[in-house]
Amino acid sequence: MRAVDVIVKKRDGQELSKEEIDFFIGGFTRGEISDYQASAWAMAVLFQGMTPRETMDLTNALIESGERLDLTGVVPIAVDKHSTGGVGDKTTLVVQPIVAACNIPMGKMSGKALAFTGGTLDKLQSISGYRIDLSTQEFIDQLKKIGLVLTGQTLNLAPADGALYSLRDVTGTVKAVPLIASSIMSKKLAAGAQAIVLDVKVGLGAFMQEILEAVELAKLMVDIGYIAGKRVVALISDMNQPLGYAVGNALEVKEALETLKGEGPVDFKEHCLEIAGHLLILAGRAKELEEGKKLSLEVLENGTAFEKFRQLVQAQGGDVNLVDDPSKLPMASIIETISSPLKGYLKEIHAREIGLSAMELGAGREKKGDAVDYAVGIVLKHKVGDWVDEGEALFEVHANHRDRCGGAVERVLAAHSFSKSKISPLPRFYQTVIHAHEEKKR
Repeated sequence: MRAVDVIVKKRDGQELSKEEIDFFIGGFTRGEISDYQASAWAMAVLFQGMTPRETMDLTNALIESGERLDLTGVVPIAVDKHSTGGVGDKTTLVVQPIVAACNIPMGKMSGKALAFTGGTLDKLQSISGYRIDLSTQEFIDQLKKIGLVLTGQTLNLAPADGALYSLRDVTGTVKAVPLIASSIMSKKLAAGAQAIVLDVKVGLGAFMQEILEAVELAKLMVDIGYIAGKRVVALISDMNQPLGYAVGNALEVKEALETLKGEGPVDFKEHCLEIAGHLLILAGRAKELEEGKKLSLEVLENGTAFEKFRQLVQAQGGDVNLVDDPSKLPMASIIETISSPLKGYLKEIHAREIGLSAMELGAGREKKGDAVDYAVGIVLKHKVGDWVDEGEALFEVHANHRDRCGGAVERVLAAHSFSKSKISPLPRFYQTVIHAHEEKKR
């Protein structure tokens, strides 16, 4: 078998066999198939697509390229969540403690930020001392002890995917739906997940701009999960405006802590309750979504979810004083409140532009290895549909470098657009994608 024959076959729109996919991914992982051949193959997939069977075989090939985490016997059911990335998305910091407080253990390996989307690990590292490098044994021991782990990727999970993604990123093939689906699901399945809730973002601050393409991706990932014998639900959620008000690492941790105390922004709180509710259904803790959301709200309001987060931070070496008193979290030396130059209804708060503004201040990284400033970011004061008076506070800029403030202020101002006519609030969710087999269980 030759790599060029596999490339030509896919270029011509034919279905690849499992053997051909295994050969190609295995050869690429071992360095026997060159980067330029893998790039040509990825472009062929972008234009010709893949059948669900091909995508499942690709997912398995990516899984087999590395290690697996087996949580059988460690937890009754291994639940996980994944977000396709957005601005102000600190959901994991609230959802995991909620689920754990409902007596469903939840261990998660998360990532760092790249470009304008914030990474969960960066947010956690704004809590001094918090360890993100737990060994596999430490991961398992902590999951058994407190039912909650949130760390970096400790195993060599799906290394072929990492190598392939690096190529896709520089060859214009990132948006190939079968490659996105197999990339996400290979890591989740390799990490031992048996039940997964996927938060597929759509809109101005998301990877997917159109609802139809988000649904296509969601359906494919749900199908992969079903074929693999897992329970998977995908939620199509809005990312036209940031989630919550805070964008920036320590600022988002503060907002997550407020939410864990039963307060916080309404849109963010509702988003977390929805995702947690679905996780509780998949874990068998709730029969219906409303029951799952009710259980989730109870542990927020009675303080057990907050206590779980506190246990998590303590177990992983973080300073719990920062959890108890968020004013001790990293704080910017420059905090400026910017007033609205106009009056009217907010028509748009461009999520991507807000994320890029925070990144320019130092909250994110342009390339791997860049340092992150945990204190800086943007705090919005309004949501789409709100009425704003001229001169009213529109947002805050939190910075540590005066020379970065001006550009950020201009960019965030330009991200807000106004209307004289009343504007409806944006929906939080557009659609829920469930496999027909899963639907029968509900």
